[in-house]
Amino acid sequence: MSLYVIDESKRCLKCKVPLCSKRGCPVHTPIPQVMTLFQEGQLMEAGQILFANNPMSVVCAHVCNHGEQCEGSCVCGRKGTPIHFSEVEKFVSEAYLARADFQRPEPNGHRAAVIGSGPAGLTAAIRLAQAGCEVTLFEQKNHVGGVLRYGIPDFRLSKHYLDEYRQLLTRLGVKVRPNTTIGGALHIDDLLADGYETVFVGTGAMRAKTLGIHGQARGNVLFGIDYLMGPQSFEVGRSVVVIGVGNVAMDAARTALRQGARKVTLVSNWGGTSANSDEVELALLDGATIEYGLSVQRIDEEGPVFLRSQLDADGQVVGLADEEVTLPCDTVIFCVSQVPKDKLKLTTQGLETTPAGTLVVDENFRTTVPHVYAAGDVVSGPKTVVHAVADTKLAVDAMLAEMGVGAR
Repeated sequence: MSLYVIDESKRCLKCKVPLCSKRGCPVHTPIPQVMTLFQEGQLMEAGQILFANNPMSVVCAHVCNHGEQCEGSCVCGRKGTPIHFSEVEKFVSEAYLARADFQRPEPNGHRAAVIGSGPAGLTAAIRLAQAGCEVTLFEQKNHVGGVLRYGIPDFRLSKHYLDEYRQLLTRLGVKVRPNTTIGGALHIDDLLADGYETVFVGTGAMRAKTLGIHGQARGNVLFGIDYLMGPQSFEVGRSVVVIGVGNVAMDAARTALRQGARKVTLVSNWGGTSANSDEVELALLDGATIEYGLSVQRIDEEGPVFLRSQLDADGQVVGLADEEVTLPCDTVIFCVSQVPKDKLKLTTQGLETTPAGTLVVDENFRTTVPHVYAAGDVVSGPKTVVHAVADTKLAVDAMLAEMGVGAR
């Protein structure tokens, strides 16, 4: 693998206007600079640049949609094969996270709280701590990671990276309070009253969205995000139908196949998929199939019942035919998006949400409650890790500015 990574780095053209970074990467990773340092044997220096720009670099190297981001914008791909920067990033970031001697910065006397330890919460806690703030991270579950731990299968992202992040937080002086739900015994008002000058909300979108159709409460019907939190808790049988064709659906389908399912069918109500192209190809390679143009109506004893969708030239649904189609199966898994949980909304006076349940923020990611900021899926709805990082960096900059702290 090391020789392959070296060869890939040598193919980089070091473009004066690197579209891979400027246009392809939401967090604008300085790819040519990283490639140069890597070629010069300066592994830790390259890793430090990646980490400083994106603390979730090692995660993004594994789960980003590279084909439509950095690698999809690579000029080498116009007439040949794009440079697989993801492999270089993976190699460099893994080495840096494992070897770097992270030290707790000199305290600046300011305190901040972070709610949630998914990609947004981890990014916020790390950057606030690196700026010298005293940081407490509140996590509802007993391990940090959020959707990275409880929503992405091991075959896509090893959990040992999240264990390394937990150790990193300790080295930076971040206090972690697991098994603590803000909106339960403690509220945001309690955090502000206890001296936290600013609060960051990165609780994600971890509640399954439902369609409100008959049969969703049957014993053999699961929601994708719940299934992925602990697939070993479920017996899916030999035949599984996954309703939805996003990234969560692809993960659910591939997980079911690894649990012993012999037939897994993904169902799209239109003529395409919304998942990353790489994830679709991997699901098909694992043995899943996709049925297009079927709109679910109800779940019967045999399985889900659909009407055929009437599609336009672009594959979009314009109506439904009268023909009913039943796909018999042992288990149905709904993967039709997620929304944020509403505990914070219900327990925080003045905290406004959109009709979709996401938090309302301004251009600096301030919520409608003074001193409270938010970013990631709880604001944008389900998006990628790298988008959460990009928005969180802006939110943390605004938090530091409010506290009168210069970012380091």
